[in-house]
Amino acid sequence: MRVDIWSDIGCPWCYVGKRRFEKALADFEHRADVEVVYHSFELDPTHPTDKTVPVTDMLIGKFGMSRGQVEAAEARLAATAAAEGLGYDHNRHAGNTFYFHRLAHWATDQGKQQQLLDHAYAVHFGEAKSVHTVDALVELAADAGLDADEARAVLAGDRYADEVRADEQQARDLGITGVPFYVLDGRYGVSGAQPTEVFAQALAKAYDKTGAST
Repeated sequence: MRVDIWSDIGCPWCYVGKRRFEKALADFEHRADVEVVYHSFELDPTHPTDKTVPVTDMLIGKFGMSRGQVEAAEARLAATAAAEGLGYDHNRHAGNTFYFHRLAHWATDQGKQQQLLDHAYAVHFGEAKSVHTVDALVELAADAGLDADEARAVLAGDRYADEVRADEQQARDLGITGVPFYVLDGRYGVSGAQPTEVFAQALAKAYDKTGAST
C-alpha cells in the first residue's frame, strides 16, 4: 500500500504531522507493506527567493494578528511539538522553499529522502536554522549524508524543477489547498496533523480495503 504525503518544510503542522504519522506507522502491523512518498507543496510560492522574514512578522502581515496573538499561537505550537518529543524555536525565518523541494527530489533519487527531511525539520524548527539559502541547503544535504558538491550543482541549475511543479499540479488536481495532506492507497484523504490514533485508523481502513480489492 502506498501513502502519498504533500508537505512544505516551512509548515509547522507538517513537522508535527510527520511525527504523529510515523508513530502510527511504526505500530502498524503491516508496516513492511507500506510505501511512503513525500511530495512538494509551497505554502507561498510568491515569496522572493532572495529574502526571508521573521516568522512572527510574516504571520502578523498574513493574518492581521497582533504580535501578542502570534506569540501566543506559537507558544501553543511549541507545546504541541514538545508533546511529540519535538523541539520548536519560534525565532526562525520564513522564505521561499522551492530550492528545498528541488533538493528533496534529488535526495529521493539518492535514497536519502527521509534523512534530508528529518534533518531539515529538526534544524529549521528545533534550532531556527535556515532552509532557504543555497549555502544552508548544501550544509543540510551534507549533514544528511549527501554529497555537498553535487547538492550545490543541483541547486545551481534548474534540475528537479519540473518534478516540483508536477507535484504541485497533482495537488491542485486532487483539490489539495493546504498541508499536510495524506492520500492512502490513492483513495483516502487525511488532512492536517491529526492525532496518532486517527492516522492508525486510516492506515488500517485503507489496508483492509486494499486487501479486499486484490
